[in-house]
Amino acid sequence: MSEQDNKGGGHITAGMGDREQVEKTADRLRDELLLTLEELDRRRERAMDVKYQVRKAVEKNRDVLVQAGGVVLGLAVVGMGYSWWRARHREEILWKHRAQAVRRAWEHPDRVASRAEERPVGIELGRKLVLIFVSTLASAMARRAVQSLVPPSEQQQAPEGKKRLGLRFMQSPAHA
Repeated sequence: MSEQDNKGGGHITAGMGDREQVEKTADRLRDELLLTLEELDRRRERAMDVKYQVRKAVEKNRDVLVQAGGVVLGLAVVGMGYSWWRARHREEILWKHRAQAVRRAWEHPDRVASRAEERPVGIELGRKLVLIFVSTLASAMARRAVQSLVPPSEQQQAPEGKKRLGLRFMQSPAHA
């Protein structure tokens, strides 16, 4: 066996000196690096190209988009048909509503304008209490959120001795 075979050199680098082998390897690695950089640059350009991304998304989801367009078109046709029918039968519908209003007035003269059934007092009271509680809670949370976003001015800060009672939603003040 020759000395070249012992070093692990093949038939490609046979007959070349060490310097030539290093230069050939460096040239090959440089070419591969340039190809890799060109590919990365091409991919970056494609990733940042909105038209290309939209075109690919449309190609990929063409069937879904066609189906969605068909549904939208169908809904538009149904809506136009309903509005046309309603315009043609407006008088008939108006007379029907008037007849229902007269019937309600005859059956319940104390509730002429309302279609709602009378609910028991307990249910109405509970519903109103729940609405009051929810609206109070929502306004308190909104006030706390605004206070945490806007730093307090020097005049509005409470003295150290007085502590405010109540729930604490935010433990630390927000900083701008």
